[in-house]
Amino acid sequence: MATPTVQSGIRGFRGEVLRPGDPGYDDARRVFNGMVDREPALIARCTGTDDVVAAVRHARDAGLPLAVHGGGHGVVGHAVCDAGLMLDLRPMNRVQVQPSDGSVRAEGGATWGQFDAATQEHGLAVTGGRVSSTGVGGLTLGSGSGWVERKLGYTCDSLTGAQVVTAAGEVLEVDADHEPDLFWALRGGGGNFGVVTRFDFRAHRLGPVLLGGMLLYRHEDAVDVVRHYREFMAQAPDEVGGGAALLSAPPEPFVPEAARGRPAVGVIVVYAGDVEEGRTVLRPLLEYGSPVVSMVQPMPYTAIQQMLDTAYPAGMRNWWTADFLRELPDEAIEAAATRTAGVPSPLTQVILVPGGGAPARVTPDATAFDLRDAPWNVHFLSMWPDPADDERNIAWTRELAGALKPYAAAGAYLNFLGDEGPDRVRAAFGPEKYARLVALKDRYDSDNLFCLNQNIAPSGQVPRPRAG
Repeated sequence: MATPTVQSGIRGFRGEVLRPGDPGYDDARRVFNGMVDREPALIARCTGTDDVVAAVRHARDAGLPLAVHGGGHGVVGHAVCDAGLMLDLRPMNRVQVQPSDGSVRAEGGATWGQFDAATQEHGLAVTGGRVSSTGVGGLTLGSGSGWVERKLGYTCDSLTGAQVVTAAGEVLEVDADHEPDLFWALRGGGGNFGVVTRFDFRAHRLGPVLLGGMLLYRHEDAVDVVRHYREFMAQAPDEVGGGAALLSAPPEPFVPEAARGRPAVGVIVVYAGDVEEGRTVLRPLLEYGSPVVSMVQPMPYTAIQQMLDTAYPAGMRNWWTADFLRELPDEAIEAAATRTAGVPSPLTQVILVPGGGAPARVTPDATAFDLRDAPWNVHFLSMWPDPADDERNIAWTRELAGALKPYAAAGAYLNFLGDEGPDRVRAAFGPEKYARLVALKDRYDSDNLFCLNQNIAPSGQVPRPRAG
């Protein structure tokens, strides 16, 4: 039964408050991962910063668990909690662009689809999520990997400021000159330090049309294709983005019938520059081998950002893990190819994202994000529809990730991690940065109100228990 504090409402809150049984409650509490089914006592749909302040103070004073919902794409489902307060930022989704200087202000509930639409009206872009329904907030706070990162840097590298509501209910304007330590932590430290109600970016000239798309090959060619991609990317200019993916060919008309639904290997290609220049630079990729599908062509940047939307349907059961790789030798490629020949779900993908470029040239200590020099970022992303298949899919993904561990660096990209325990979170930052983040946690959230995240616990506290 809900406590009297929960039933009494939120003082000073002007947005909509939903409780179990209310119309819209079940829709509002759903997140991207269908394995997550939690029931908050209250859902506070915020209309502005004042609502966020009221909701944070209510959760703190009532001792309620607090979840912050931006895009809801995080695989662990931190955006929703049981028997607590879910702070829903989705009504706060305005994106304002100043084309004269490339500045962009995005509210905390905006998605990358909304952000890209607004910025591309002026030929501007910031590295965004690979699925357009990804939240601006979660991606940025976790550092922000995307198709054009080698040219534009990680998302957090374009962040110039933020408005943050702290655990004390204070509103802080944060940038390099105001609360600079907190500004450092926001760029890769996750949602540990407050609710970011507004993100300020410096956007870059890009688009509106780029050369992009996918080359799809038979799985039998996977080792040769990935090896060739590895060698090409070792010398590629910053404008070349994308990745290699071990996946199943989609059941779409543009795929030859014999290949549909079968294991395959794809090369996602994005050239963040002039289209004709891209044709020349990408020729070694475009002319390699015998792809069963070749769909690289000039297209709007917004279309490139939506290429994978249908491949990542909301509501599927998801289990993810990730690693940065210090090398990608033939043995690692062969191990991945051998195992993905028997993938248990056609929705599952293993994505190899090349490093280098702009992110690697940022001073390592400039942001909380670590391991900028890793040559590869591998994302093991398993999806399937049936709960009866949970054990088989999770076991398969763990085994595959384990097979590539000998080639892994110490850390991992925060946004790709599942709920894997505090040691993995520490490793994502390294000991020195993690110690600095703990000190900032002590300063801004000593009671760990913001614990539903890849948690950095205050000193003297253990990180929150794993969700499952």
